[in-house]
Amino acid sequence: MENPSRRDGSPPLKGMRVLVVEDDYILALELESILTGAGADIAVLCTTVEDALPRAKGNNLSAAILDFRIGRKTVDCVARNLSSRGVPFVFYTGQAETGSIQSQWPQSKVIKKPAQPQTIIRTLAEMAGRRPD
Repeated sequence: MENPSRRDGSPPLKGMRVLVVEDDYILALELESILTGAGADIAVLCTTVEDALPRAKGNNLSAAILDFRIGRKTVDCVARNLSSRGVPFVFYTGQAETGSIQSQWPQSKVIKKPAQPQTIIRTLAEMAGRRPD
């Protein structure tokens, strides 16, 4: 993937600490590559809700990418924790129907899998109040 940068030459996600919750290890690694290529510091990759919840409670998170369904569980408890602390997050899901996610989390963005790297980067940059280009 080409390393994206903004007009001023800086990476669009420079210094952002991003929590990634994804149960497909290959997709998690792909997200890590996309985010670090755009300048983000990955906080941690989590493949279970149990692993993600304590990390979501950690300090210094800029944003999170959450697969809505992790195994048979949803990430609702992780999303609630992030929301209560004002940490922006996006759902990254392979679910064909996202109406239930959007009805439960009307203020949250949903990116459907698979997504182009620029879509992921742009969404995170916008959530952090940064210009993606």
